[in-house]
Formats: sequence, structure tokens, C-alpha cells
Amino acid sequence: MVLWFIGTSLLAMRWFFGDSAIDHRLVVAGALAPDVVYLLSGGAPVVHSLLGPVCILVAVMAITIGRRHARRRWLALPIGVFWHQVFDGAWTQPALLWWPFAGSASETGLPLSARPLWAIAVLELVGLAGCWWIWRTSGLARDAAARAEFWRTGRIDRVVNRGPRRADPGNSTC
Repeated sequence: MVLWFIGTSLLAMRWFFGDSAIDHRLVVAGALAPDVVYLLSGGAPVVHSLLGPVCILVAVMAITIGRRHARRRWLALPIGVFWHQVFDGAWTQPALLWWPFAGSASETGLPLSARPLWAIAVLELVGLAGCWWIWRTSGLARDAAARAEFWRTGRIDRVVNRGPRRADPGNSTC
């Protein structure tokens, strides 16, 4: 699944953080990274356990000591990996989530493997709808400057998100 993780991580960032300055490209990269690493490594359980994102978070914090802007940017990566854990349902398999502390991850497969094909298709459609909603409500669909800013910095400007300002009818001076 790709669109499911992209759409849900972007929607979660909007809903819970609402931070326009975060690099949303790194959130998406983090949300996709566990499955990419899992496929390339032949099934390393660390990427679907809490140990993986915690190690990435600790590394980002250690590497960016004294570099506030770099830290703010790169914290988006472990946040994306944490979103992957949430939206993959890793918490439904304690042996996998708490690996290596709660048994062997080989006892269980990926949460994705337990889902029927029709459910995966539905989740991908939900992810597509989430991507479309972010695209439309962030001004990326109609504003070339906003798209260029997103590709250059990963930012989705909150000013664009709010739309045009309306006059408050309660504060009329007429």
C-alpha cells in the first residue's frame, strides 16, 4: 500500500500538528520507509516495531544537537515512521510491535498480510481521497507558487489552507 500511507500521514499531520513549517516530504518518506526497508531487507522486523522509529528519533536528536532548523526539518522523518506504525495497525500484533522485547516477530506476519485484497483496495482508495483532499484544501491544485514551495521545501502553507478572509459581520462600522 502506498496511497494509504501517504494520504493518512498527511491528514494526520494536518489534524494533529497543523504545522505548515514541517517538511511534509519527509513525513511521506517516513511513512513509506518501513515497507521499503522490509522489502529490501527480506523481512527485517525492526522497521515494523517501535524500536525502529525510536532509533531514528534518537539519531535525529543526536545528529542535530545545536542545529535547531535541521532538527525541526528531520524530525518529520521519524514522525512519518510512527504514522506508518499507527496506520499499518502494528499495535494489533504485540510480538511485532514490541520486538525484540516481547518475543519473536517471526511468529507473526506484517499487519498488511492479514488483510484481504478487497480491504487493501479500499484502503488505497481512502488514501487517494485523503491525498486529493490535501491537494485541494492546501491550494496546491490552483496555485503554482504553492506547488513550487511544496516541491522545494515540503511546506504546505497554512495561509493557503484558510482560504480568503471574510469580513466579520458582527464588527460592522456602518
